[in-house]
Amino acid sequence: MKLILASASTRRAEILRDAGLSFTVMSSAVDETPYSGESAHVLVERLAVAKAELVAARATGPAIVIGADTEVTLEGRIFGKPRSSDDARHMLERLSGRTHAVLTGVALIRLPDAERLTFVESTLVHFAMLSADEINRYLATGEPHDKAGAYGIQGRAGRYIPRIEGCYFNVVGLPLARLHQALTALGWSED
Repeated sequence: MKLILASASTRRAEILRDAGLSFTVMSSAVDETPYSGESAHVLVERLAVAKAELVAARATGPAIVIGADTEVTLEGRIFGKPRSSDDARHMLERLSGRTHAVLTGVALIRLPDAERLTFVESTLVHFAMLSADEINRYLATGEPHDKAGAYGIQGRAGRYIPRIEGCYFNVVGLPLARLHQALTALGWSED
């Protein structure tokens, strides 16, 4: 049974590729704007489902479509992808010296029978206190601009993260072990 990643994220594709999984990619652009009062948990699950449904409507089975969305949250506030350098700076200043949660919603749709499985994985990330100079140097790399919370743990920001509690791959964008369990539950095998 083939796997279809409903995401243009190079990081998600890299996680699957590095894990030795064969898959194809189909684009799944959806409006990622949170609804008023929507929690991060509800948001990531809703967006993962929307992405998976969009691709499942165009795909043919037998296959399992994988949709995912990742957000950073601190004290109930959702930190999406920064819209500007000032936005990225503000996010990094808020996260500096604090522990925040990274949530990834995952939605799987098995085709052709449309059996579904969804879950949300959460990882706590402890961020070191950053000086203004460290924030400026990090912003100058360009790395923060397309990532939830304005940082990438797998890149230069990794030096500012002394520990996490939970799945590392979840912070990158796709909780690999939990995904594998869900795929197995839907009848997928590597054969």
